[in-house]
Amino acid sequence: MSKSPETPLLDRVAAPADLKRLDTAQLTRLASELRAETISAVSETGGHLGAGLGVVELTVALHAVFDAPRDKIIWDVGHQAYPHKILTGRRDRIRTLRQKGGLSGFTKRSESPYDPFGAAHSSTSISAALGFAAARDLGGTVPEGLGDVVAVIGDGAMSAGMAYEAMNNAGDLGKRLFIILNDNEMSIAPPVGAMSRYLSRLYTEGPFQELRAAAKGAVSLLPEPFQTGAKRAHDALKGLTIGGTLFEALGLSYVGPIDGHDMEQLMAVLRTVKARATGPVLIHALTRKGKGYAPAESARDRGHATAKFDLVTGQQHKAPPNAPSYTSVFGKTLVALAAADERICAITAAMPDGTGLDLFAERYPSRCFDVGIAEQHGVTFAAGLAAGGMRPFCALYSTFLQRGYDQVVHDVAIQRLPVRFAIDRAGLVGADGATHAGSYDIAFLANLPGFVVMAAADEAELVHMVATAAAHDEGPIAFRYPRGEGEGVDLPERGEVLAIGRGRMIREGRRVAILSFGTRLSEVSKAAEALAARGIEPSVADARFAKPLDRDLILRLAAGHEALITVEEGAVGGFGSHVAQLLADEGVFDGGLKFRSMVLPDTFIDQASPADMYASAGLDAAHIEAKVLETLGVASIGRRA
Repeated sequence: MSKSPETPLLDRVAAPADLKRLDTAQLTRLASELRAETISAVSETGGHLGAGLGVVELTVALHAVFDAPRDKIIWDVGHQAYPHKILTGRRDRIRTLRQKGGLSGFTKRSESPYDPFGAAHSSTSISAALGFAAARDLGGTVPEGLGDVVAVIGDGAMSAGMAYEAMNNAGDLGKRLFIILNDNEMSIAPPVGAMSRYLSRLYTEGPFQELRAAAKGAVSLLPEPFQTGAKRAHDALKGLTIGGTLFEALGLSYVGPIDGHDMEQLMAVLRTVKARATGPVLIHALTRKGKGYAPAESARDRGHATAKFDLVTGQQHKAPPNAPSYTSVFGKTLVALAAADERICAITAAMPDGTGLDLFAERYPSRCFDVGIAEQHGVTFAAGLAAGGMRPFCALYSTFLQRGYDQVVHDVAIQRLPVRFAIDRAGLVGADGATHAGSYDIAFLANLPGFVVMAAADEAELVHMVATAAAHDEGPIAFRYPRGEGEGVDLPERGEVLAIGRGRMIREGRRVAILSFGTRLSEVSKAAEALAARGIEPSVADARFAKPLDRDLILRLAAGHEALITVEEGAVGGFGSHVAQLLADEGVFDGGLKFRSMVLPDTFIDQASPADMYASAGLDAAHIEAKVLETLGVASIGRRA
């Protein structure tokens, strides 16, 4: 347990309104205390650290100038909002971040009126802010009122097309709103693309440097209240003298770049634009991710996400791995396959480390493409690569693939292009909660004609499925796997190309058959052992494929048992629904088969440990055992806890 820092000014802040009684010097000291409190809290809970440290001064300044919750401050993604949570009445719970029953690691409407819009995926803030501004001007009402609207968006999030769609619309509508571009030159990974280079030019090219040299002579041109703090605030003029910026072309007034860690400059700019703006304004603030904590500043990802850590050294308290992660198994397997096949290439959307493609990029940089936070583009880009004769692997988190679903349908599936989708973070993911739970990909992919959908039961199966996808040229194919460590099984030297649409028997039994799809197989096996101890010997099978189904295996299990139960880490409409459709089409239910499908419940499951989440979802060994007993009509009295 870390020692709480000394925070005399922060201790006097119960709500953002308390900041308005502080002068700029006190606000600067408050920011220092807020940074210390954020570091201390995250050292105990783990979570997203670097993004919040980079916006401490900006958070203080925004709450000192604007009047939340009447004024809406919308944090893009939300993992930069820990300091905001501390200032908005949640300091007493900040050490429950990302824990069961605790504060969300992201903004969440149900958590506080100071979180007007929930966000855990990027690039949504400008669209939401424009919606609030339009609602205000149309006479919309909410309990706390509708005033000014501020969207805080990072430079990495600006690589997403949705941000440009929103700015284009904002410029056209001309609504009064404020966009803070938090430019820290970092996304989760280093930013990529033309936008990143454009932002760099805005504060490095000649005219800006010349303006800095001439700043003293320009003081008289500054409007009040700039003149009082001219020595520090003059940099805010830089962008105003350079016409033709991309943002101005979109119809936004552009101010910046300004120093996002200089409280005097931030206060001067925010007060001025708040007093004078009539339409949309973009303020370009330069910040440093991980600011003020040396271990975060020196980390390759600027301390984006951490486990619990030692405050002094920054050393993270990670448990030693018992088995390789599914992500690393995928990355290493793909690298090995690419050595023998120059057509294999890889696409990620700003997540090279998170998807394991950092290994691929190091070995084959010309065949690895980070498209930025642009999943729609990434999917269609992969489709173009496939149409051009390459063998692309599009590696995305399950919930991020949702953002490119139209492209999956229109650009990949309809054209039967052999894009390989590596779907990481399938199933429930723990501390990131409902926003990152991969609950829906089975359902939304398996309903597409010609799609092959696989799920790995363990890390060895994942090796086989990567090899199967690499060899599959007849159309799109996807394989899903969870976050975290594997089961600890031995890995094959090379992957076996599986027969498409063929499962495998794990255990032969009688009366009841349990058909598992994905990594719940380990829990199914535990349940089978418990049932065997009761004298009930279930058959257990690993489906491997949700599409195409192994018809022969399923019909054999249905014919040879009085009950068939499917188990999957996905929502209703997925694997179990396809099995039920097959059984209905074949008239199996007419013979009296008892069929049950165990899926994720029809609700969003809040953050907890993965084990707790699966227990809550009813998909652990105890619940599988209970489902078998219930289906067979066997009393469960005396069942082990």
